[in-house]
Order: sequence, then C-alpha cells, then structure tokens
Amino acid sequence: MEKQDNFFLIAGSCAVEGEEITMNIAEHLVNLCDRLHINLIYKGSYRKANRSSINSFTGIGDEKALKILSKVKQEFAVPVTTDIHTDDEAAMAAAYVDVLQIPAFLCRQTSLLVAAAKTGKQVNIKKGQFMSPESMKFAVQKVQDSGNDKVGLIERGTTFGYQDLLVDFRGITTMRSFGVPVIMDCTHSLQQPNQTIGVTGGRPDMIETIARAAISVGCDGLFIETHPDPSVAKSDGANMLKLDRIEDLLVKLCKLRETVISL
Repeated sequence: MEKQDNFFLIAGSCAVEGEEITMNIAEHLVNLCDRLHINLIYKGSYRKANRSSINSFTGIGDEKALKILSKVKQEFAVPVTTDIHTDDEAAMAAAYVDVLQIPAFLCRQTSLLVAAAKTGKQVNIKKGQFMSPESMKFAVQKVQDSGNDKVGLIERGTTFGYQDLLVDFRGITTMRSFGVPVIMDCTHSLQQPNQTIGVTGGRPDMIETIARAAISVGCDGLFIETHPDPSVAKSDGANMLKLDRIEDLLVKLCKLRETVISL
C-alpha cells in the first residue's frame, strides 16, 4: 500500500518527559511507519495545562521541551505537533513545530483559533467532549476565515455521565463533510475523567476496538499516544498504548484500511 492510500498517524508520548525517552520513542515509530508506509506526525505536549491535581506533572520547561520536539523533526525528518493553550503560545510553539493542536476544552476559544491560524501552520482542533460534530464546522470556519485553510478535526469522544466518554462514529462522517481531514484520537476517547482519586483513568484495552471502527468508517488519520512503560508515564499513563504493542496494532489496521478502500 502506498502512503497516500493509507491512514496517517499522530503518535508519541503524552508529554515530553526528556530528550532520551522522546528520541527513543520517535525512532521506534519512524522505523515502524516507514516499513508500513504510514505518514507519521510525532506528538508530544511541551506543557500539560489541564491537570486533575495541582501536584500533577506539567512539564520539563517550555523551551526545553520544544527544542526536543524540534530535534525529533530535524533528526528523523518527520513533522511534529504539540498542543497550545493561550494566544501567545501559538507563535512560540510555531517556531518549533509543524502542526498546532487545539485542546478539546478550548475548541470554542476564538482568539486562540485565530492566533493559531495566523501562524500559517496546520491547525488540528480537538472536538470538545461537550460539542456535537455538526457544531465543529464553526471552529473550522474561524481558522479558515483567519486566512488559513490548513485545518483538521480530531474526534475524542463525548461526555457520557460524569466519569466516562462515548464515541459516536457518525461524527467522523459528519465532520469529513466539512472538507477537512478527520483524525480519531484512540487514546483520549478512552479516558475516564473525574475520578475521585484525582487521577484520570482509562481503557487502553479498547484502543484496537476504537481504531478498527474509525478506519472502517473512513477516518483520515489516527491519534495514538504511546510509551515504553505507561505505568510510569508522567501524564495519561492510564490510557496510553504500550510501545511494544503498537506494531501489531498498526499491521492489523493497515490490512483493514486496504480492505476498506477496495470496497
């Protein structure tokens, strides 16, 4: 399968924890995606702004983390992405990365979308857990009306009760009708937020289920956070896929993608 016929992959650790571990994860993913003919965008958050507890890990320092992402880009010749949280972070992050990600809770923040758009970078907007797929067309329009047509949408589930999320796969088809690529976030859609212990839970055992369904309905890309040992990850370990399990999953998904596009 040629790369242009395959889904693309946004993958990496949730947060940039340090240079050595980031480079190791990136090398593993780059080699794997090259073999499977998958276009890779490496992902890492330079800062975690939305935390359950004030004591949760937030980052190793903005500039330090962004420089590590830039090193991934230069050493492995792959685009890199990170999320931004305030208007002034847009230009700062854009100096280092290729794709700016708008967090789900901020997808309606007009000034943030405009600031991201004005960098000229690709802008990927996560659908808020409180948003309908149909309403995301207005987030897309905010970026486009700011002079930037490089915009994508990321499905990450909808709030279901107090402590769970639910994915409505009809939303992928709906959002693709806006003429932008749609990515399925296979890890954050399996979060179990608002736990009484102050740490978000997750269902990584269901990542393959979510990914298979998304490929089947025609999503353009997948978002999968991964870590060599999620049990010691500094952020979102509860819903990340163990790094040594990602190859088996991607092999299956590539075969499924071939079947879907042949129908």
